[in-house]
Amino acid sequence: MEVSGYMLVIILGSALVTVIPRVLPLMLLSRVQLPEWAMRWLHYVPVSVMAAMIGQELWIKNGELELFNLKVLAAVPTLLVAIYTRSLLGTVITGILTLMILRYWLG
Repeated sequence: MEVSGYMLVIILGSALVTVIPRVLPLMLLSRVQLPEWAMRWLHYVPVSVMAAMIGQELWIKNGELELFNLKVLAAVPTLLVAIYTRSLLGTVITGILTLMILRYWLG
């Protein structure tokens, strides 16, 4: 398979744009001792991002807010399994099976 110069530039540019936002902060912040308040703040970033992604997937449909749907109903037992077992595999299986059953019966 032949790679044209244009395609090579696109691949290298994409790699650069992907690596810079990940590596640059790591290089800069690894040499700096962050204050305690910044470390506490950074501690909540992954949870906040995950909550935003899940919330949007659960409650937004076709650009509109939809509070009650099958995904929200499936999220309830999934959340309970996640809280009580702290098992990623159990949580994923619960979510998939619950949504599958709800779609079969209600949907």
